[in-house]
Amino acid sequence: MFRYLPPFHNVVVVDLTGYRSCSTGGSRPLTSGNDTITLKKGVNYFICSVPGHCSLARMKLAVTAT
Repeated sequence: MFRYLPPFHNVVVVDLTGYRSCSTGGSRPLTSGNDTITLKKGVNYFICSVPGHCSLARMKLAVTAT
C-alpha cells in the first residue's frame, strides 16, 4: 500500500527502463493517496512522476516479491 499526500506525490508502476530513466512510459499515475497494488512475482518497480521527484529526489522503489 502506498500512502502519500496528493497532489504533491503519486505512484506509477513502471518497468526497469522506466525505473532507471524515471520515465512513465505512458503508464497512468495512481493519485488517490491510498493506493493498493498487487505485486507480481519478481521485481516490481514504482516511481513518483511529479517533476523532479524521481530524478532529483530519488523517489522510486523496487520491490521483489517471491
